[in-house]
Amino acid sequence: MTSRLKGLGIVLALIGIVFVAGGAFALFKVQEGSTALQKFSEAQGVELTYNEDGQLIDRGETAGADAIMALLTDDWGYAVQSAEMNPNDPLVNTASEYMYQMATVAYHTLHGTQTIVLEEDVEYNGEVFAAGTYEFPVDGRYWADFDREHPLEGPARGQAWTGVAHALIAELGVGSATASTLQLGLGVAGLFAGIGAALIIAGGGLVWATRAEEAVAPVLKRAEVVA
Repeated sequence: MTSRLKGLGIVLALIGIVFVAGGAFALFKVQEGSTALQKFSEAQGVELTYNEDGQLIDRGETAGADAIMALLTDDWGYAVQSAEMNPNDPLVNTASEYMYQMATVAYHTLHGTQTIVLEEDVEYNGEVFAAGTYEFPVDGRYWADFDREHPLEGPARGQAWTGVAHALIAELGVGSATASTLQLGLGVAGLFAGIGAALIIAGGGLVWATRAEEAVAPVLKRAEVVA
């Protein structure tokens, strides 16, 4: 029985070493990804704007930043991590910062006004739009919310949701997803390391316990002979 327990302890310890090695490898890959994301962020050089009190501002006003944050947290349901919004490090390089910057692009697109010029009168669904210049508010419309056939909404959609706007949102989304994945990878690395350490301790404990029994056994036998 003692030898079997000792063997089990050795096996557990070896499995633990494998888990620790897996955790170390996962941590190495996470660090590689974090370095790449940081370099990417530094190359872009996009920074959030804070006032002297450390509050987010947009176009010089905290109200604008509050509206953007409301879009992000209320409308989109994103859980912003306050620890990732650091006034001392305004570079956009964390998941929350990427998402906030994405919300900034979307907010100004959604609340912009587009100038539409009709060269001639246009009739649509029984309504006549006279030739002239119109100021068309986007009024919170996303790309799919516009009526493409409408003489004002159709052109306004292309002017508001440009290829640049779509590209920026997509790029920022990739940055946020990458940062979140790296956080998940860090957790997996820690989990593997923790399981490995537990197995090593358990296996080592079994080996130690069985060695203690082996040392006691000869003493008991000599005591029996003397008796």
